[in-house]
Amino acid sequence: MIGDFSLEGYGEAWRFDPGVGEGRFLKARNAWRDWLAGTEVDDRVSELGSGPVGFASFTFDPEASGSVVAVPAVVVGRSAGRSWVTTVGDTRFPRYATGSAPRAGTPDRPRYVGASHPDWEWMESVAGALRLIEAGRLQKVVLARDVEVWSKSPFGVRRLLRRLHRSFPECFTFLVDGLVGASPELLLRQSGREVESVALAGTAPRHPDPARDEQLALRLLESEKDLREHELTARSVEGSLGEVCARLDRNTEPTLRELVNLRHLSTRFTGLLAEGLSSLEVVHRLHPTAAVGGAPRRDAMEAIAGLERIDRGRYAGPVGWFDAAGDGEWAIALRCAQLNETGARLYAGAGIVAGSLPEEELAETRLKLRTMTNALDLRA
Repeated sequence: MIGDFSLEGYGEAWRFDPGVGEGRFLKARNAWRDWLAGTEVDDRVSELGSGPVGFASFTFDPEASGSVVAVPAVVVGRSAGRSWVTTVGDTRFPRYATGSAPRAGTPDRPRYVGASHPDWEWMESVAGALRLIEAGRLQKVVLARDVEVWSKSPFGVRRLLRRLHRSFPECFTFLVDGLVGASPELLLRQSGREVESVALAGTAPRHPDPARDEQLALRLLESEKDLREHELTARSVEGSLGEVCARLDRNTEPTLRELVNLRHLSTRFTGLLAEGLSSLEVVHRLHPTAAVGGAPRRDAMEAIAGLERIDRGRYAGPVGWFDAAGDGEWAIALRCAQLNETGARLYAGAGIVAGSLPEEELAETRLKLRTMTNALDLRA
């Protein structure tokens, strides 16, 4: 969900495992088309997100298993004051779609278990990335770290989603197969041949004092390091969309994407596809952008595998929905956590370029992790 638009799925009418490898997005597209060919559709709403829709969340690493593509049995859509319901097969709502889902236990706080690797080790990985950059093998690489938390009572998913949406209404709030978060980064919005994408890179904290907050904003806009990091990300999006677009436009200068606790440098792209493509095909071209991988792409992915030493799972992978025409909306799964009963694994990353300092990059990941640690505090 974002703003006043949301799609909430209940139950499961169809699920597909796209497997691993570079062709998994195309496998998902083909499986979706085959499933649609066997359905009879009665769409009396004709709104964005009405009719049959699928939800998907892909792993960051194409060779990692765990990607999910599914069609809910019931989808409740809301947009601009209108609501609708889409059902697949039996039109009766699943029992838990009517408000009878198990309640979370006594509100509790997230308790720190630990990271897969200690902070000093992660900073050594950053130093290793900087050596690769200094040697000319990389221009940018994004390194992620994880933190595990637990609670005495199950995390209330509905309450968690509402809290994330209320705190970050400008972000993409998502929940797919236990991966929950509020991402600031639009990977792709597609309607017919029209496409939109927003590249984010370069980060600065917010400050409660307006004067200090303005200083931080100006410093980010003038930071040579952050502008260089951002341009590498923007170029990766531009290159991927340029391969499939007959027309592509972008900001001449980055603007600020302002969130409650952070600011990012932002470049917006709009384009017209050269031919009709499914959003799954376009996402196949885009992922991974330099916002979550690096530049050059292949070298950065190899560096991540060698330096990071964690399983990202579906963190930093594409997450979104798509309709019968192949249109849809996709975010990059950031500011997120993988839930497992009373536990959760949280993820955050930082873009490493020439001039990065390991201590500052660690501080940036801690700030990003607060999005989920604060949201998971059931006492709030």
